Amino acid sequence: MTSVLYDAPGPRAKRRNVLFSVVFFVLLALLLWWVWQTMDDKGQLEWSLWKPFTTSEAWTTYLLPGLADTLKAAALSMVIALPLGAVLGIARMSDHRWVRIPAGAVVEFFRAIPVLLLMLFANEFYVRSTGIPSDERPLYAVVTGLVLYNASVLAEVVRAGILSLPKGQSEAAMAVGLRKSQTMTSILLPQAVTAMLPAIVSQLVVIVKDTALGGVMLGFTELLNTRSTLAANYANVIPSFIVVAVIFIVLNFILTSFASWLEGRLRRSKRSTGAVLGADKVDDVNAAKVGGTYGTDAGGSS
Repeated sequence: MTSVLYDAPGPRAKRRNVLFSVVFFVLLALLLWWVWQTMDDKGQLEWSLWKPFTTSEAWTTYLLPGLADTLKAAALSMVIALPLGAVLGIARMSDHRWVRIPAGAVVEFFRAIPVLLLMLFANEFYVRSTGIPSDERPLYAVVTGLVLYNASVLAEVVRAGILSLPKGQSEAAMAVGLRKSQTMTSILLPQAVTAMLPAIVSQLVVIVKDTALGGVMLGFTELLNTRSTLAANYANVIPSFIVVAVIFIVLNFILTSFASWLEGRLRRSKRSTGAVLGADKVDDVNAAKVGGTYGTDAGGSS
């Protein structure tokens, strides 16, 4: 049996795949066992190091406030970067050179600069040119860096998603007299959203994780930054890293699960019911859509 993309594996290939899978899981189990034994030998599995996470003080004083700042910076960056990226992506496809060239220059410039460097530049700009309070300045710098970088990346995602659609969509819209702006907003973008959604979600996950850069370099009190304070107070560096890593995994899992649900819902909403209507039913549907206009015209012409 074969498929469009590859030949189905035969008996020997299936046995080889099973063997590779068994070897991989054995090696993975050995690696996990080695990590466990190493942590145990170093005393990192002692209950005294993990006990603080069973009390409310570690969460209410350190982890939850840091998590709140992480979500705040990520949410602000997402809300600003998504529409800005869509505008830049559409602008790069404009027929007017005075729109297309500047948009392309902005996208290529900010996409080429590391997001950490953008945060540092933004922080220096706010220090020297604005009156933003020092306690709020790290948040502004982190959000600015994340927006500039991720909007440029999302612009390319939007452009690629629109270009992936068949040309017949645009040609059909032109045939019925739609302007390019109407074609983009009413036909191309709604269809491209489903194709773009996985790439958009992966970029949103990057935004959540990159908030930690502000804590390392700018003193932004996000989750990783508050973890260091917690570890200094309770002397549990490795356990605190593990707990924070689990929190990030849960956050990103929730985000990707929601995106998968939304993608499936969008795909199902675009499917046809497959029902076949008779001629009398089609006439009834058309008459209902135009408020009986067809029937009136028919009567007038007769």
